[in-house]
Amino acid sequence: MLTVYGVTRSRASRIIWLCHELGLPFKQVPVIQAYRLEDAGAPGAPLNTRSESFLKLSPAGAVPVIQDGDLVLSESLACTLHLARKHGQPFGPADMVEDALMLQWSFYAATMIEPDALAILFNHRPGQAQPGAAQAAVGHAAERLVRPLAVLDAHLARHGHLVGGRFTVADLNVAEILRYAQGYGALIEQFPAAQAWLDDCQARPAFQKMWQERLAEPE
Repeated sequence: MLTVYGVTRSRASRIIWLCHELGLPFKQVPVIQAYRLEDAGAPGAPLNTRSESFLKLSPAGAVPVIQDGDLVLSESLACTLHLARKHGQPFGPADMVEDALMLQWSFYAATMIEPDALAILFNHRPGQAQPGAAQAAVGHAAERLVRPLAVLDAHLARHGHLVGGRFTVADLNVAEILRYAQGYGALIEQFPAAQAWLDDCQARPAFQKMWQERLAEPE
């Protein structure tokens, strides 16, 4: 059975969502990020990214990691792309062209969207007063995201999905990255096709199942 190491309040959410889409059974080992613990190295601390047993799987000390038979694999996008390729359509590629496009869109999101989307996630607090430095960080990140999101929006307006005219692992990967910025309406509302697509992705039963599991975990 596939084993997923990582709490759902981490990038393991991407893998868990895909497993639910695939109907793929898995065992989850809830490894928590060390930075979330007051003393990750204390005796009796929960299994975390600094725990000796986990570092044997992930020398970098980062979640998620999957164990799929003899394969131990880190990096969430590598994990989702591997599982989608292994289990095939509709979520995986039909051919080498689709495979290349799924790689392209996943890496596009990781390099062009995720860093600034995370800056928004960490600094934007809707309905709360924010320090000037946080407001500036959000503004700068949103400005940098306009160009890559315009590319995404134009593609989705024409095609509806990222690859093959259907929901695939590429949509899942990009949606989970764009989620970090979706709370900042002043940015997302500029891109109606991307916003509608993201809403559709998150309305999927497999996403909703993952999200309820995520909400059930301690913050």
